[in-house]
Amino acid sequence: MTLNSIQAIPLKRSIMNLILLDLADIDADGYAWVRDPRRVRHLHEVHGVASGDELTLGILGGAIGRGRLISLGEHEACFEVIRLELSPPAPLPVHLVLALPRPRMLARSLEHVTALGVKHITLLHTRRVEKSYWQSPELAPGRIRDHLWLGLEQARDTVLPEVTLERRFKPFVEDRLPELLQGRRGLFAHPGMPSACPRGIGDDTLLLVGPEGGFIPYEVERLLDAGCQGVHLGERILRVETAVTALLARLF
Repeated sequence: MTLNSIQAIPLKRSIMNLILLDLADIDADGYAWVRDPRRVRHLHEVHGVASGDELTLGILGGAIGRGRLISLGEHEACFEVIRLELSPPAPLPVHLVLALPRPRMLARSLEHVTALGVKHITLLHTRRVEKSYWQSPELAPGRIRDHLWLGLEQARDTVLPEVTLERRFKPFVEDRLPELLQGRRGLFAHPGMPSACPRGIGDDTLLLVGPEGGFIPYEVERLLDAGCQGVHLGERILRVETAVTALLARLF
């Protein structure tokens, strides 16, 4: 494939491998209605479905199965739920603590880690996090939910992660971190740490990932004092979204 042919391929932001439904989308007769403009547009433009086609459906927080398209209009789609018999994929045994990334990277990171099976996410303020990031519209509950939803659709999952915001580093380390470490292995990723990130662990883990530029020395010392182990991914300096994906893949 030539470079020109690669450039000519239209890119889609998200592949909806699962049509995720809320219980409120299902009427008293058992029919599922999709009225969200994004999902309706996706059915038209990406799936190219017609009445009678079967697609994969999932109920938020519940089972996965199949549904038959009854009708598809400009603003809504109606499905007959045929069966819901499969459980969602197993979650990763990890609580991810992520120094708040810049807004555009936050959106991608939430989608990626949700697709990988992370169910507990804490967004943390650290010294190198710009204070303006906390004013971003991407932190609105509805926007966060949208990105988590996209990650679930991508991975054919139905269980939304829990997202917590921690706007102050010191109270988090002193008050919240000891509780989070109970029964968990604590790891934080930072360039220059003596130990390489372990591979294929089965432990329930608390994983902390710093901002671009890493943690400052004070933060490193406090994490070590709390009982966390510092690890590295080698000599390369990675973007946060790349580092998080690499860490999760290597650990689990």
